[in-house]
Amino acid sequence: MAFSTLVSVLAIREILVVRLEQEIEKYLTQEVEEFRRLTQGKNPSTAQPFGDDVAAIFDVFLSRNIPHENAFLITLLNEKLYKSSPQVLPIALKPNSALIEHWLKLKQPKQGKEFISNHTIYYVAEPILKGKTQGVFVVIYSISSAHQQVNRAVVVVIQVTIAVLAIASVLAWIVAGRLLAPLSLLIETAHLITESDLSRRIPVQGVDQIAELSITFNQMLDRLETAFASQRNFINDASHELRTPITIIRGHLELLGDDPQERRETVELVTDELDRMSRFVDDLLLLAKAEQPNFLNLQTVDISLLIGELYTKATALAQRDWRLENKGVGLIVADRQRLTQAIMNLAQNATQYTSDGDVIALGSEVLNGYAYFWVRDTGVGIAPTDQERIFERFARGSHSYRRSEGAGLGLSIVRAIATAHGGRVELKSKLGEGSTFTLIIPLDPPFGDSV
Repeated sequence: MAFSTLVSVLAIREILVVRLEQEIEKYLTQEVEEFRRLTQGKNPSTAQPFGDDVAAIFDVFLSRNIPHENAFLITLLNEKLYKSSPQVLPIALKPNSALIEHWLKLKQPKQGKEFISNHTIYYVAEPILKGKTQGVFVVIYSISSAHQQVNRAVVVVIQVTIAVLAIASVLAWIVAGRLLAPLSLLIETAHLITESDLSRRIPVQGVDQIAELSITFNQMLDRLETAFASQRNFINDASHELRTPITIIRGHLELLGDDPQERRETVELVTDELDRMSRFVDDLLLLAKAEQPNFLNLQTVDISLLIGELYTKATALAQRDWRLENKGVGLIVADRQRLTQAIMNLAQNATQYTSDGDVIALGSEVLNGYAYFWVRDTGVGIAPTDQERIFERFARGSHSYRRSEGAGLGLSIVRAIATAHGGRVELKSKLGEGSTFTLIIPLDPPFGDSV
């Protein structure tokens, strides 16, 4: 604000000076034009043209025109100062001065500016020749006093702007303090947030941008709190899943005897537990890779052939009433292996929650630019409260009468694969009636060939 005020004051002064100079130039031009018209007119005393009587022209003009407060009218006749208005002239304009001597020698009109005795003057000199009589008419304007008036006006402007600046600064300080109070609270809240305490939130007041910032910050804290909670749960679940096979392996190795049969049984048990741990680690690595840009290896896949191959593979998983409900016709740009992995996970999951003779059906369909792959079973079903939770890592249905041998990562992998393709997984299920898992994948992924 202070810088803007300074620039404004300087601009005001410059504008006033320019306008003053324009007014002076206009005044000088007007006086000379009037003098020229008079030289072409008649002498009011005789009603006859002036002829060669230059002195009469000067007398009539000086008698009719009163110069401006800061102006001087000077007439030079036959190389001498004839008359002036007013009669009292500055020392620099006295007879025999350098300027007078300069004007006496003029043969052509001249306009200029001179600096004399700490004064700046503007002038227009108009030579006149009538017969053998030579004269010079000079209009002079001293700008020094006018500059003083401009400076006095600028001083008033400075005083007013300083007062306005002081008042505006105080008001701006008060208003800014109130507006920035939520930011101070935000900073304080951010300092109080720790890894173990993400529960603090900023009170939202009003509907301005500060309020919007507070809402955004609170939403960010919600996401961070969820992420930290998910991380803690993941670490706890992962450590629990690994602790069990490690405990089993250690216990059997500590009790390992010399009997060959016992050794074989122990080796088989340890190998099985190590295989389970290996599958668990592989699943975790797969979920981690699902967030990387090179997770998918895209190619053009025939949907009809893919669902036929998947049905053939699924029938070898368990003795169930396997059915192929529909074979969609069309092509999809996708990762064939990842889709196979996702649908086989769903099929394997269906076998674990069904019994011999239960129906497990696979199918595919192309509709509105999307490919639909589903796995339907007539098993125990999933409770409504569990239908979203089971897609989380290490989650299992709470109402199932049997438990999966896995670590609860299968459905998380399925959702990760669908998301990587730009699609999603939908679930429809009722307790006691079975479940239907559907992968919905766009025929052309939104990320193109960059994956």
